[in-house]
Amino acid sequence: MDRSVDQRAIADLGPWFHNLHLPGGIETCPEHWAGDFPRWKWLEFEGHLPRDMTGWRVLDIGCNAGFYSFELARRGADVLGIDINSHYLAQARWAADRLGLTNVRFARRQLYELDPAENFDLILFMGVFYHLRYPMLALDLLARLRPQLMVFQTLTQGSGEICPQAGQDCDFASRERLARPDWPHLAFVEATFCGDPTNWWVPNHAAVVGMLRAAGFDLIAQPGEETWVCISAEMPCDRNDLAGPEAARAAAARLGKEKRG
Repeated sequence: MDRSVDQRAIADLGPWFHNLHLPGGIETCPEHWAGDFPRWKWLEFEGHLPRDMTGWRVLDIGCNAGFYSFELARRGADVLGIDINSHYLAQARWAADRLGLTNVRFARRQLYELDPAENFDLILFMGVFYHLRYPMLALDLLARLRPQLMVFQTLTQGSGEICPQAGQDCDFASRERLARPDWPHLAFVEATFCGDPTNWWVPNHAAVVGMLRAAGFDLIAQPGEETWVCISAEMPCDRNDLAGPEAARAAAARLGKEKRG
């Protein structure tokens, strides 16, 4: 295909957040403020995934223009990428056609609309957590999908320390520990973060680890500063009302697209 045709299509579909590498050496966002993104992020964790993923079913949540979806499809996986942004989905579908990948599809869906009966071997949950109004519910719903692996990435703040008592009972007499900087915290964003009204939370490392464990995941690796690889574990039933998350999921889905107000 004529390079000029691709360049016009890229311009028409812009702006881009994913810098995709297309045939002929064409890139969709070569001047990205974060460098060759998300390729460098992919290189952080791709070694924790099988090289041959034939037969794997993969869910890419918040797929954007599909970079991760395409990399996993190249390894043989059957990939479903979901996003609520039609602009990004149009980019992803166009790029899938240009790349000639037939084992990847894209759909406009919310995380809260996922059916617990759906089966996925791998879930990519990258750069979405802090955009969600109901972050613990989201983790509970993903845990019920029982993936073999989940790659989780989120914006964070604070140090990487975890209070030694974070996994223990806390009572009125010991509640001063809740103010420690290494206690699990989610900073709530009342206005905007980086001008984006969909940024609701910025967790610290301790909160990420604690919330993933509470939802039913075991952390097996941290390949990047803000990236974790998890496996499904036994859910702590004493902390989970098994009927609650399903009712909450239905209520959250009815609220529609994540937005303020």
